[in-house]
Amino acid sequence: MEHSPGFLRLVAQSKQRIRETTPEEVRRRQEVGERFHLIDVREDGEWQRGHARGATHLGKGIIERDIEKTLPDHDADIVLYCGGGFRSALAADALQQMGYRNVRSMDGGWRRWTELGYPVERD
Repeated sequence: MEHSPGFLRLVAQSKQRIRETTPEEVRRRQEVGERFHLIDVREDGEWQRGHARGATHLGKGIIERDIEKTLPDHDADIVLYCGGGFRSALAADALQQMGYRNVRSMDGGWRRWTELGYPVERD
């Protein structure tokens, strides 16, 4: 997918303010039983076609509206992912601005997760 320069600039700025993780690190954390919230910020149709096992869906369009009802604890350990790591970076930036202190964006997102053959679920 080719992204517009303005979008890429916005993502680059967000990535300077947030922390990122990798699918490999997220999977390692799952395998050792670490407790954290894995949130898929992709669109509804993307989620329905498949998502990382154990993930919760809060699409980018509604995450700011619904996150405090879903996860009221602003110290919660949260990992966000999207298709490749751009929308999740923007969402992580927004959640930090809302006061969430332990948010990461999964660089590589769903594409990298599936390339690595990690567990998925389908609705």
